[in-house]
Amino acid sequence: MSPSTDRKRAVRIAGCSGGFTDRSTAIMRMAGDPKVDVVMGDWLSEMTMTVHGSGKVKNNATKKSNVKLSLEDRKKNAMYADTFIQCFEPAIGNLVKNKTKLAVNAGASDTELLAEVVVDMLEKQGAGHLKVAWIEGDDVTGQVNSLIKKGDKFESLMHGKKLEEWGMEPVCAQAYLGGLCIAEAFRQGADIVLAGRVADAAPVIGAAAWWHDWKSDQFDELAGALIAGHLVECSSYVCGGYYSMFKDLMKTGKHVNMGFPIAEVDYDGSFNIAKEKNSGGCVTVGSCASQLLYEIQGPLYYNCDVTADISDVKMEQLGEDLVRVTGVKGLPPPPTTKVGITAPAGWQCEWHFYICGLDIEEKCKITEDQIRYAMGDNVNRFSTLKFHQNGSSPIDAHNQDVATVDFRCFAQTSDPEVVRPDVPNGFNRWCLEVFLQSAPGLSLSNDLRQIVPKSYYEYWVSLLPQDQLPLRVHSLWGDNKVTDLSPPKITKEYPQRQNSYETSSPVDPASFGETVCAPLGYIVAGRSGDKASDCNCGFFVRQDDEWDWLRSFMTIERVKQLLGDQEHKGKPIDRFEIPGIRAVHFLLHDHLDRGYNACSNYDTLGKNAIEYMRAKTVDLPKKFLDRGRI
Repeated sequence: MSPSTDRKRAVRIAGCSGGFTDRSTAIMRMAGDPKVDVVMGDWLSEMTMTVHGSGKVKNNATKKSNVKLSLEDRKKNAMYADTFIQCFEPAIGNLVKNKTKLAVNAGASDTELLAEVVVDMLEKQGAGHLKVAWIEGDDVTGQVNSLIKKGDKFESLMHGKKLEEWGMEPVCAQAYLGGLCIAEAFRQGADIVLAGRVADAAPVIGAAAWWHDWKSDQFDELAGALIAGHLVECSSYVCGGYYSMFKDLMKTGKHVNMGFPIAEVDYDGSFNIAKEKNSGGCVTVGSCASQLLYEIQGPLYYNCDVTADISDVKMEQLGEDLVRVTGVKGLPPPPTTKVGITAPAGWQCEWHFYICGLDIEEKCKITEDQIRYAMGDNVNRFSTLKFHQNGSSPIDAHNQDVATVDFRCFAQTSDPEVVRPDVPNGFNRWCLEVFLQSAPGLSLSNDLRQIVPKSYYEYWVSLLPQDQLPLRVHSLWGDNKVTDLSPPKITKEYPQRQNSYETSSPVDPASFGETVCAPLGYIVAGRSGDKASDCNCGFFVRQDDEWDWLRSFMTIERVKQLLGDQEHKGKPIDRFEIPGIRAVHFLLHDHLDRGYNACSNYDTLGKNAIEYMRAKTVDLPKKFLDRGRI
């Protein structure tokens, strides 16, 4: 046979979940399409990892070693993503009917238990012939503790500090695994592969490597699958979710039920992005560019299996809801992988006051001053104490709600007594007792749940050598085979901080003609997100001549100006360009106050940063505005 006929067609991999809150009908819908070969889904985040990881530690501490619990009893305290079960159960029939493979990371910190639960569910529904495998290796608590004792500093990827400077006691550590372990499970015959903390894009790598029988050194192919996985890992994000041009969808009624994406990955790693039939949303170069720019750290995208260079990525609209992606280059993976270390940090709570009318800033100031005075020296008992004015009160507002500001007092502490809501000398009392001497136009929240202290965790992101991963595939059929996997044989060291640069050959702004002062977002789209406490912000435009203007206009100094003194915290900002999608990307180092789990800001996930900057007024070329605003 000729090489062309030896090659398999593109594998069609559907993205069904971007987190534990995603729509419960997704697996059923995508497995219901007989042309879909594999359904993948991501149920984990840094928040869920800390919750599940610390929860597993607590469960182990209270477990009675001599007591054998039933499956039903063990499920009561399970530390896997239980919302996966809500999605999986109604999908079993379609998985059987269409022989669709499934690969997910929903195991969290109890992957083995989830595998038992899935096998039990399949048997009860008459689908016991489906073969289930689970992946071991992401729980590296023991390995991290051992390396700490040997002197490993586990420097933070966010700010470079050493773990010993953290001042926290780690309770668990979870490493990000790659996708070749999933490929191995499929090769052994698995129909369903359950993993814990594999990288979000890893199931797509695994499915494509299995389908096309790629070897571990086919870096261009693996890199293409990695970026395909990045595009579909967050389900409807690439189909119009969080899309700057969302108003276009509203004009046609496609904004309500956005479809789920499908990556069609070819033998050489190039791929198309399509979407679910008979659904809303869109797949355009713009929606794909938006998702590509989300959660990247620079031109190199690292994974356990491969490093993808996206500097020369290109996107082409082939037809309605069909985009071709090429130009991704593959490099060897690093010898390390990302590891998240969790530690209990203390307790947090907050009070909300609602303030209305004139002189809002002064009203917020008098409220803060009175509360701080009531606290006195007790302010030193808080590790974090912040006051936030959320919103403004416009003159001639069309209703009172629009004129009302949420004034938030946020507190964190390692001292549980200072935030107990029932004590006469504590956070709750100090916030309340100033009410009757407050400025006019202040009301109290009648929802007091947030004043009850909750425990919170901090999350430390570092690197772990891949040879420390206890990586195994467990096949739960036949003789329950266990396969040990080795770390990659070919790796490459990379600088911790990626290449940052301003544009070459900038174009004179005057050459674009007359300008108009207007919000940047009238002609510039964008997308932002978080990686721990880093915040990435990508800006992109619609036309080639707009690209020359954007790359010349959007400098690091410009981003600092758009952020303003209060938002730019003086920390490093990296910049690089992706000409193939007319985009400039900025990485705001350590911008998000310790990341989601401990963040004291409203924008805990970095998703709002780009929209804040797009709403800032700048001088825009009039000829671009005349084309119509985004």
